[in-house]
Amino acid sequence: MSQMMVNSRKGFRQQPWGLWSIQALRLTRIELRRNLFSWRASWIYLLAFIPTFILLLHVVLGRHFSFSMNEDTSILAGIIQFYYIRLGVFFGCLGIFSRLIRGEMIERSLHFYLLSPVRREVLLLAKFAAGSISALLLFGTAVLADFALTYAVFGASGQDYVFNGPGLGQLEAYLAIITLACLGYGAVFLLLSMMFRNPTPAAMLVLGWEAINPVLPSLLQKLSVASYLRHLMPVNVAAEGVFALLTVKTEPVSGWAATLGLLALITVVLFYSCYRIRTLEIRYTTE
Repeated sequence: MSQMMVNSRKGFRQQPWGLWSIQALRLTRIELRRNLFSWRASWIYLLAFIPTFILLLHVVLGRHFSFSMNEDTSILAGIIQFYYIRLGVFFGCLGIFSRLIRGEMIERSLHFYLLSPVRREVLLLAKFAAGSISALLLFGTAVLADFALTYAVFGASGQDYVFNGPGLGQLEAYLAIITLACLGYGAVFLLLSMMFRNPTPAAMLVLGWEAINPVLPSLLQKLSVASYLRHLMPVNVAAEGVFALLTVKTEPVSGWAATLGLLALITVVLFYSCYRIRTLEIRYTTE
């Protein structure tokens, strides 16, 4: 057993990590340009910044109305919890990550990567990194703008709430939630793009599961990405009306437990994706 461990360590050190790092960085740069500076990404920009535009109108019209900071704080939390997590980031990641593999198959360009002297695992992880950075830049910037616009209308009291109150802590929590959402949904959609010719129906099943998850028993709620992200919310937004009667409350989960659980899920999905891409075959006649 000790000899096997020594051999495994020796083999690990002998791997060309430097070469793989350089290849991954260059591939990531190529994919970033394609993700962020392509006309195909215009609808994802719109998806990310729709709440920002609405909040900008809120600031412009703020002088004519009387607003409560507590109400606007709850509204911002609702935008993060109900729009970004369940719709904006979900569909944005679907558009970004499903194109990385399946989109290039449709365009008949993926074989150029597969024929190059690059390990397929390096290619996959570079694409995942590029997709994650793209999603984080778009939705992270949008959340920052949303947060700034929410409290800009209150002037000095808004600045005091942000810098001397709980504002910055809430912003950090929102950015962490968006980061985990982008990584989690991105890993899932990248895998689905290799498993199915059209990943959209499978993504709709995932969306349906996320939608009905709040009314499921507590044990089944633990199988949802959005469920763990909900435990990280710094401001709770309670369901109202009929949804409050249907929602099943789960036991609170600590932030560390929710974060580690999602990171473990992402790791497992990426490991399986690396296995899948090693056996991936392209048949353009059937695509």
